[in-house]
Amino acid sequence: MLFPCQEIGSLRKPTWLLDYVKHSRVSEEDKERARNDAAYLNIKLLEDIGLDIVYDGEVRRVEMYEYPIRYVRGFIFAGEVRSFDNKYYKKARCVTDVVLKNNYHLNEFLFVKANAKKEVKIPITGPYTLADWSYNEFYNNKEEFVMSIAKKIIRPIVIELVKHGARIIQIDEPAMTTHPSASEMRVAVDAINECVRDIDAKFIVHICYSGNEYRALLPYAMDINVQQFALEFANRDTWNLGLDDDTRRGYRVLREFKEYGYKKEIGLGVIDVHVDDVESPELVRDRIVYAANLIGAENIYVNPDCGLRTRSRSVAIEKLKVMVKGTELARKVFE
Repeated sequence: MLFPCQEIGSLRKPTWLLDYVKHSRVSEEDKERARNDAAYLNIKLLEDIGLDIVYDGEVRRVEMYEYPIRYVRGFIFAGEVRSFDNKYYKKARCVTDVVLKNNYHLNEFLFVKANAKKEVKIPITGPYTLADWSYNEFYNNKEEFVMSIAKKIIRPIVIELVKHGARIIQIDEPAMTTHPSASEMRVAVDAINECVRDIDAKFIVHICYSGNEYRALLPYAMDINVQQFALEFANRDTWNLGLDDDTRRGYRVLREFKEYGYKKEIGLGVIDVHVDDVESPELVRDRIVYAANLIGAENIYVNPDCGLRTRSRSVAIEKLKVMVKGTELARKVFE
């Protein structure tokens, strides 16, 4: 099948779940049952929309940085900082050597695996981002910090997940190209390769909102031992229909991927997660067709730019429905 449709990760949590788990009179057992219910509903929602690869909308996770840090010894939370779209997360200080308390993704993965009928992809925050978004008060330098997280935290988690049946793992590295120097990129590349070394699974790296910094990735893309890069493009594109370079300006960088000899899959961001306006199926089609003409239809997976947690659930659902409809239109072009 051409153009498999996948999510990137997060959906906004249902209000009823947030209200319920904050209630002091609710037992931990009942809170866990509520999270299971929400996870099940998200799985079935994504499958019913028509995605080919699903997860649970990260419904159990507080946030992509804060959640994993809670399960690692060596960190002390220092206070809140702003991320994008007026969202905040608790930033931590690393004050001792990092130690994994327990695999914070195993139970959620086992639940999804048991309840999903479609193929499952588990997203995991990568070592470079966890280090970059923290204060380093222990390690001699950033490289030592990043590689310690890769070896002692992420790699053991990945090994155990694969042992329990995980076949597709997405490593989220939004910080990776925000420091585009060669030395920083090499640290990120080496850390990812350490995480996935000699592990039998399909690996994806997700990077978002990097402006022109994909050019920093290109010299290293073929050195990273993953099968796919899931990237943001729609946020930089126009909303006009058409297949010319000016109209599809958000995707022109794919020409440079081709020039660098890039031969891996691309998870093509075709939905802008920063706006409530809903793309048309025809716009999604044109974005896919333009990219396919550049790098080959067989190399493209279709996804939103990033997770949809910043949008309301109703908007996120409509955007995902349009993504699936637009993908169906694109498939017809290549029949």
